[in-house]
Amino acid sequence: MIYRAEHPKPQFMRENWQNLNGDWNFELDPGSSWEERGLYKNVASYSRHIQVPFCPESKLSGIEYKDFMNSVWYYREVELEESQLQGRVILHFGAVDYMATIYINGTKCGSHKGGYVSFAVDITEHVKAGTNTIIVNAVDDTRNRLIPSGKQSEKYNSYACMYTRTTGIWQTVWLEFVPENYIKKVKYITDVESGTLTIIAELAGKGTFLAEAFYQGKQMGNASRISEGGMAVLTLRLQEKHLWEVGNGRLYDLVLTYDKDVVKSYFGLRSIRLEDRKFLINGKSVFQRLVLDQGFYPDGIYTAPSDAELENDIKRSLAMGFNGARLHEKIFEERFLYYCDLHGYLVWGEFPNWGLDHSYADSIYGVLPEWLEEVERDFNHPAIIGWCPFNETWDQNNRKQFDEVLATVYKATKAADPTRPCIDTSGNYHVVTDVYDLHDYEQDPAVFAEHYKELGKTNRFNFPQALEERQTYDGKSPFFVSEYGGIGWSLKGDAWGYGNIPESPEAYLKRLKGLTDVLLDNENMFGFCYTQLTDVEQEQNGLYTYDRKPKFAPEVIREIFARKAAVEEA
Repeated sequence: MIYRAEHPKPQFMRENWQNLNGDWNFELDPGSSWEERGLYKNVASYSRHIQVPFCPESKLSGIEYKDFMNSVWYYREVELEESQLQGRVILHFGAVDYMATIYINGTKCGSHKGGYVSFAVDITEHVKAGTNTIIVNAVDDTRNRLIPSGKQSEKYNSYACMYTRTTGIWQTVWLEFVPENYIKKVKYITDVESGTLTIIAELAGKGTFLAEAFYQGKQMGNASRISEGGMAVLTLRLQEKHLWEVGNGRLYDLVLTYDKDVVKSYFGLRSIRLEDRKFLINGKSVFQRLVLDQGFYPDGIYTAPSDAELENDIKRSLAMGFNGARLHEKIFEERFLYYCDLHGYLVWGEFPNWGLDHSYADSIYGVLPEWLEEVERDFNHPAIIGWCPFNETWDQNNRKQFDEVLATVYKATKAADPTRPCIDTSGNYHVVTDVYDLHDYEQDPAVFAEHYKELGKTNRFNFPQALEERQTYDGKSPFFVSEYGGIGWSLKGDAWGYGNIPESPEAYLKRLKGLTDVLLDNENMFGFCYTQLTDVEQEQNGLYTYDRKPKFAPEVIREIFARKAAVEEA
């Protein structure tokens, strides 16, 4: 059985590809000496087998080794036919944590730093018809202050809100066979008012670049141009406007052709604007009912056991009354974002900045390169309605954050994507931001309401956790409480959550409704984000258990979250 056999890039699909998931040889390299000793070249050196794309810490990998692994090696053979070698051969990795080095037939031919984003290596010059060997070395030091690792525990065990680590390959590996003249990448910019799609493409070789748009099988427009390679820009005028909206993706299909290369894609037509403290989608104020989604799975850790489970987490969220999520301290895989696009599910793209010591100026090297790769990779997803590169930038050993790191990342984000708002650091400590947010885990609804009763009249808050000695709200930017609740509740009676655990189911629901009503009824907020969708290991404050069982009837929870908000338009 091969897990995760579906195409990993729904927004950029070619027919001529080969999934490399499945059984690989695997070995630990505790001394980080295998390359020096040449042991990686011989399959006999590998004593274990692993199921890619699951990390070795996971049950589904077949290994389930939980200790630190600073260096690991993967080995497999793949048969290629002469017909597959007529153009370019590209080896793709969904994600490898953290530093990956690739060897083809014994020759080092590529590397990548960053544990969360996709990358590819052109291996055309290194492969041959017949048997080829692919070797991957992954080096990962979770305790290194320059390596962002999100919610991966820097201790042996998981604790509090830190969980099982992920090492090495944790997303799909695949080969792609492309012509010599081909489409390297594309960027989509839509304009709701004019009903147009502009495509900025990077092309290899000479040819005619053609783009054709369809909606439910009906052609909506096309455009073409002759290119000598490099950058090409096309604008399609759409015959009909079908807006991407909350709860309704209304995706257009797109077929891109360049010489003999054909790519199937899609896009959504929608706009974002911030105005009068409101967050407007297609010119309409829509209250963002977000839930914190950590993206952990009990059997796959970072990796969903199936494609269906990616979509099911969105369906579970929708069933509880949410219309989106903060994708928290993790870069989610592209197939998850496809389902967000499909369902009209709002998401904020985040970066796993925890583990990175942001109190040093050189921490910029641990965040900016990979963050910009994420912004480029996911730019075309209409479901992503904002970026957030940092989360809760607390002091590190009594050292304050280096503000210029946050400011530089914010500015680089806006340069790479001026179409979306950017939150510099969610919760604290803001330096320069389009949206102001706070995290507030007060459990008493009456006290919770006091925190925000002056919002709209003044730029001050009524509680010390607003940290106003370190950050200042201008009173004009859109505002929301981007983490709240986190009410502990366990079917086993051993929950870890925020504040005291309610004494009964009735007390739980009363607190949940009281806290949520405070935010829904405040006309100066454009949304909220509840902590959290599911339990994760020992942190048991989810609306679902870790194995995705609802703790309360979804329709009961939905009634609390889904009612109309003060800022919402009919």
